[in-house]
Amino acid sequence: MKLVYNFVVFLADLLLPIVALFSKKIKLFIAGRNETFSKISSLKNEKVIWFHAASLGEFEQARPIIEELKSKYKQHRILVTFFSPSGYEVRKNYNLADVVCYLPLDSKSNARKFVEIVNPEFAIFVKYEFWPNLLNELKKNEIKTILVSGILRKEQLFFKSYGGFMRKSLEAFHHFFVQDNTSKELLDSISFKNVTVAGDTRFDRVLEILEQDNSLDFINEFKDNRYTIVAGSTWKEDEELLVQYINNKATEDEKFIIAPHNIKKDAILELQKTINKKTVLFSEKEGKQLSEKQVFIIDTIGILTKIYAVADIAYVGGGLKTGLHNILEPATFGIPVVIGHTYDKFKEAVDLVKIGGCISIRNQEEFNDSFISLKEDVSFRNLTGIINKKYIEDHLGATNLIMNYLKDKI
Repeated sequence: MKLVYNFVVFLADLLLPIVALFSKKIKLFIAGRNETFSKISSLKNEKVIWFHAASLGEFEQARPIIEELKSKYKQHRILVTFFSPSGYEVRKNYNLADVVCYLPLDSKSNARKFVEIVNPEFAIFVKYEFWPNLLNELKKNEIKTILVSGILRKEQLFFKSYGGFMRKSLEAFHHFFVQDNTSKELLDSISFKNVTVAGDTRFDRVLEILEQDNSLDFINEFKDNRYTIVAGSTWKEDEELLVQYINNKATEDEKFIIAPHNIKKDAILELQKTINKKTVLFSEKEGKQLSEKQVFIIDTIGILTKIYAVADIAYVGGGLKTGLHNILEPATFGIPVVIGHTYDKFKEAVDLVKIGGCISIRNQEEFNDSFISLKEDVSFRNLTGIINKKYIEDHLGATNLIMNYLKDKI
């Protein structure tokens, strides 16, 4: 298995530059990794705490820990690495990190070189990023390593009879901070006892949202104190349901703010053309009477969290096909959340659907019924929002548990 893994990494190194000729995302993936070793060279001989996140969601899980460490250990440098362009491109200028870069491909030579240069005092992996060559190098160099907000599933290679190579790499971790008892039991089944069920650090992160200034003048002008639905991180399949509702079911007193995942100009214009209500784009809002518009399309990034603050209900995209986006951000405002039917890999979604704070839909009919019920039944809407807010409050504290562990190790 080890030989197969290393051969696959070798092939990826050869083939990805060719694929990059036809894929913008892979082109970013390759170009960014070409800069990794030059970027981390500034960290040589420094005290470094290294965080690795697959993408943007995992970064949000790392963020409260980064903020705590930065305030308490000012002499340390913070390195943040990403695997995915969708994470790196959004957070490459994150001001609390001294260096932000891509993780190199997990070849033995890359792993050896990376660990030799950075030589972190501590390595912190987030959720489910397991790169065996890097982990083996960390173990060999006796570098303290932990997993935070971890989620493990029985389908993973660690728990297969032929997964010895990957199980061995887990020995690099000095401690596992996992989200649930299932993950703890799975690790226990392969003889890892250094596990704490700490929960998800994103709960601590989203609570901070309530403490910041979420006011946006142009959003307040658009809302005009009317009932507002915010649809965040939507994909084409989400937008098709939403547009059908807007065009055929929405009343004049309903407002809609749509923040698509894809904000390329052609995709935004295509979306705008399908809507037969008065619509305005964020990029064209200046000089417009926003209160007279019924649909506001946000063709920019970075403000969705603040927009959720004005929502009466939220729809979070990705649950119909591509992968559910963050439902905790709207939930923290104590509003109902509607999602698609593919959410089983997201613990918070599974929990909230079960207890009634989150509504899952499979088709246009269920979409329409949910939105009409939430609008017309104020008691139902308020109760659903209260369930979400209480769920957030009941799951705080993961960051403190992790920080209590780290304070004796750094």
